[in-house]
Amino acid sequence: MHWGLSEMGLGTLRRAHAELPLSAVQSEYSMLWRGPEREVLPLCEELGIGFVPWSPLGVQFLTGWIDANTRFAQGDIRGIESRFSPENLPHNLQLVAILKAWAQRKQAAPAQIALAWLLAQKPWIVPIPGTTNLAHMQQNVGAVDVRFSASELAELNTAVRAVEVAGQRLPDAVLAYSGVEAPPKR
Repeated sequence: MHWGLSEMGLGTLRRAHAELPLSAVQSEYSMLWRGPEREVLPLCEELGIGFVPWSPLGVQFLTGWIDANTRFAQGDIRGIESRFSPENLPHNLQLVAILKAWAQRKQAAPAQIALAWLLAQKPWIVPIPGTTNLAHMQQNVGAVDVRFSASELAELNTAVRAVEVAGQRLPDAVLAYSGVEAPPKR
């Protein structure tokens, strides 16, 4: 039997794994949201649990098609996420600039760089990018062919860490409903 948990706290993860070993944990993780790096990924490594990042392309932000002039349609969650607000979007586009530069360097698409970066973090990380477009799916699959040397990965990680993402991961109402702890506001 294989099972997993999604967006749980560390205590829940430990208790659940003690009852019936988990195969995987799912949580948001990308260059845009690196929260799992602090505690969840080290605990998964300690317990031998796979990690499945959802929204590995940052709700399309890391694909490179969103720019400072992008406005989201009514009902699009990005329209109420402060990471994509007109005040924060220009700052956060620094990540996209990094991706575009690496895409040119590696002759790949920005989305492929973002996915390859996740794959390079740990061998037990398996991202699940969502798509309804066959061409995007094929492009995403191409991320497995993008490789980073140890020095390239260190360089890319340094560049990504240098960008402190402005805005909250999820809107307050979603955080309150889900029980996910909100990060401190800046």
